[in-house]
Amino acid sequence: NCQERDAVCDRWLTCKSLPPGALERIADAVADRVRIPWFAGAVKINISLVPPLLLLPVLLHVAALHFLLALLILTSLPALVLWYYYLTHRRKERTVFFLSLGLFSLGYMYYVFLQEVVPRGSVEYSQVVILTCGLVLMLAALSRAKKDPGYLPSPTDNDKASCQLMDLPRKKVTGSSNGLSGVTTLGAASGRASNGEAKGYSRLPAEEPEGMRKDWCTKCQLVRPARAGHCRLCGRCVRRLDHHCVWINSCVGEQNHLAFILALSLFMLTSVYGITLTLGTVCRGWTPLVALFYCPGAYSDYSSALSFTCVWYCAIVTAGMGYILLIQLLNISYNVTEREARLALHDNTGRRLLGGLVIDTGHYNRGFLCNWSHFFSLGSPALQRSAEDIV
Repeated sequence: NCQERDAVCDRWLTCKSLPPGALERIADAVADRVRIPWFAGAVKINISLVPPLLLLPVLLHVAALHFLLALLILTSLPALVLWYYYLTHRRKERTVFFLSLGLFSLGYMYYVFLQEVVPRGSVEYSQVVILTCGLVLMLAALSRAKKDPGYLPSPTDNDKASCQLMDLPRKKVTGSSNGLSGVTTLGAASGRASNGEAKGYSRLPAEEPEGMRKDWCTKCQLVRPARAGHCRLCGRCVRRLDHHCVWINSCVGEQNHLAFILALSLFMLTSVYGITLTLGTVCRGWTPLVALFYCPGAYSDYSSALSFTCVWYCAIVTAGMGYILLIQLLNISYNVTEREARLALHDNTGRRLLGGLVIDTGHYNRGFLCNWSHFFSLGSPALQRSAEDIV
């Protein structure tokens, strides 16, 4: 409705009050009309793809002009990314902004390395090959991590839903204020609601055949096995749900958790190796750790300044990803998922360890070696029938 849009724009420009949701409707209309010509017709462009492609190169080149500009931009970028994450997380929206930012950052950093660092002659051909192989392997692991995380099959019609309802125990399931009922002590960490993740789910009594503990998801209309959870962003139930990762725009669950850890590990190794090679070229005669904070002559020419600025950008991203990897490794060592840790904190049922870095729920912890053996067997058919689902 063009007249409505014009009226809203006039009121907005004249600082008058706007109807509720008017700006959101205008933004949706603009986003729907951002398209590019193509052979089979105009293709719609996701607006969240545009900022990383346009702003990242511009900001890094501006930061390379002066040390103070680099300090301002490199400190404001993480704040802007965190603000956007908070905004989308609060609205429970899926976005490809973080995925596009990560992939474009990798591509652009690799481009700067080939264009600005390699021509200086300090980097050998074999080192370029090693860095390239690490990048390719990391992208392969990332591609695997983006595949099915272990979605539970949801009924496609009412007949399948009715069949599942007939299989449920003939006991009345009652819902409490947070959507849960009959929570046992053993299932407290994985069955209670936290941050809206488990709203609308009913806990079934544990008097089922063979002592199996399950959940009924009212949104997906299915029975969930133990440790499974419903992702409010994907709208699906996932086996052994760990968390929804915005950097891969997908859930991390039973089927892709191992690939997710592998992608993070390869990223850390490749990034640290690339940072070391770049600092060894730009800041000769200094160790990488010292050169990161003290590199005389880094801003003597624009090529060195751009390379040094990209190194600091990579270091900030690597530090953030390193923290995520550390938490993941600690959780695996105690056989607890990120979702279970949040629920345990919400219900005050977990035990804080290592200064609060890990929350031990005590439900599935079988020792360091057994926990890692269990993790490496994730996704195997035998695991789905393991005794872990038994109370």
